[in-house]
Amino acid sequence: RPCGRPPPAPPAGSAPGLARPGTKRLPRAIVVGVKKGGTRAVLEFIRVHPEVRALGTEPHFFDRNYHRGLEWYRSLMPRTLDSQITVEKTPSYFVTKEAPRRIFNMSRDTKLIVVVRNPVTRAISDYTQTLSKKPDIPTFEGLTFRNRSLGLVDTSWNAIRIGMYAVHLESWLQYFPLSQIHFVSGEKLITDPAGEMGKIQDFLGIKRVITDKHFYFNKTKGFPCLKKLESSSLPRCLGKSKGRTHVQIDPEVIEQLRDFYRPYNIKFYETVGQDFRWE
Repeated sequence: RPCGRPPPAPPAGSAPGLARPGTKRLPRAIVVGVKKGGTRAVLEFIRVHPEVRALGTEPHFFDRNYHRGLEWYRSLMPRTLDSQITVEKTPSYFVTKEAPRRIFNMSRDTKLIVVVRNPVTRAISDYTQTLSKKPDIPTFEGLTFRNRSLGLVDTSWNAIRIGMYAVHLESWLQYFPLSQIHFVSGEKLITDPAGEMGKIQDFLGIKRVITDKHFYFNKTKGFPCLKKLESSSLPRCLGKSKGRTHVQIDPEVIEQLRDFYRPYNIKFYETVGQDFRWE
């Protein structure tokens, strides 16, 4: 701390004279994407692990708040012990051109987690979320096409652009090797959460603590939730904004979008060496 600057005030309600254990550290792992892929589930599931401390909110440092500096970013982080890993998630990083370079400049050893989902389903989910906040927006079909009869998809619409995973990945591979990027299947996260979380724990280099015993399937929401743990009184399920019923879309529109995404999907599978079976 620079000379003369007073120490930060303790948080409200903390006992005077008692230092909280741990140190605020820059994250060693970041969930960088993608929006509506299942990033919140990954964060909530991984923070059950005793060796992980995660920031609950999205700091948007590497896209919107970079001008505030690394010390501001560090100040947001939870305190960790030497044996713990700090994790944050901001899904918009994956589609932010400057994010890979900025994260690399923070630490070239940062581990990156990308949660991907069938881009057609992801786009519909994205639209459904926006519609719940802005009911007056145009139809999904109207936003998707520049010219539907010619099958011209509007790639400037964010909901479409995000799903072009192979395009965005190129920016990341300029700075990080594939071995430092872990891809999570948003579909398998629902059908086999323990399996996907097992792979994430392996990637982070921590013991497989989160297993089948941590999950139950919530039929109402249509996805897995964390079972009640000894330390809490209630089972932990994601908020009401998760698991919304999707807007019904014309099957022909869906087929046109599948055709549009197919070459991007194939390139993505080939690049990461993993077939997500979105066809």
